[in-house]
Amino acid sequence: MSHSRDEQAAVRAAKDIAYGSAAGIASKIFEHPFDLTKVRLQSQVLDAEARFSGPIDCLTKTWRNEGIRGLYRGLPAPIVGAMAENASLFLSYRELQELLKRVNRQSIDEPSSMSQVALSAAGAGAITSLVLTPIELVKCKMQVQMLTIPAAASGIPQQLPGPFAVFMSVVRNTGIRGLWLGQMGTFIRGRKTTTPNGAGLTSASAKELQLWESAFSGACAGVSFNLVCFPADTTKSLLQTEEDLRKVVSPGKPAPKSTFMSTFMSIYRAQGLKGLYAGCGITIARSIPSSAIIFLIYDSLSKRFG
Repeated sequence: MSHSRDEQAAVRAAKDIAYGSAAGIASKIFEHPFDLTKVRLQSQVLDAEARFSGPIDCLTKTWRNEGIRGLYRGLPAPIVGAMAENASLFLSYRELQELLKRVNRQSIDEPSSMSQVALSAAGAGAITSLVLTPIELVKCKMQVQMLTIPAAASGIPQQLPGPFAVFMSVVRNTGIRGLWLGQMGTFIRGRKTTTPNGAGLTSASAKELQLWESAFSGACAGVSFNLVCFPADTTKSLLQTEEDLRKVVSPGKPAPKSTFMSTFMSIYRAQGLKGLYAGCGITIARSIPSSAIIFLIYDSLSKRFG
């Protein structure tokens, strides 16, 4: 009986990961040009003269200078990230829920309390941040690649490094530890650990939702998540890209080592809350359809294939 239950749990976990990954990949493809815009706006908050006046200007210049390929620069990293995120998120979330039940001497089949759900989600987000930071680092570095080319040479076509080359460059220059630059920002920001239609949620309050309810819930969750956590994301993005951009602004000068707090305070001193929320508008705008897409695809796959 126990063996059968374990098999069913393993099959359910595999389906959660597969459906979540499919939904995450579709969402990343849709939102990547907007995410690229966000990172580029975040990367200029300490510049004496901004390269872009706003999100529309950034999108327009990127399209004009780099074409469709430029709008999707760095996409392979978040595609891999979507799969890694869902695998680590769902598995750690389920394991943490079961661990809390064992500690409380509860049956595994007993519904989790909301406090157990919250602790499990927070723990899963923390674990997932360790997986995602290197992926985010590579993505952000690729998204600002064209900005690191000196203006005099910007019109010269060239083959820019791909994700693996960027990854290896970080390892060569800063060692394995360098891959976790910005970890504090990813940790604080966490992830949208809300799962569609109660996937992995064994709380007594879980109930079946209509597709439109899932989409609406996902959109609201995406907006709330970004409003609260955006300053940490801005700090993380700048911390991960400032060394690349500084080489253009101040070539030959060694950059002082930055920390999460020093970068956060530099942004606040330079532009206040406006700087910490650079790119937030377009992120909020894209998070509504993006989060809705995730919930719709996940629920549609779950209802179609079980």
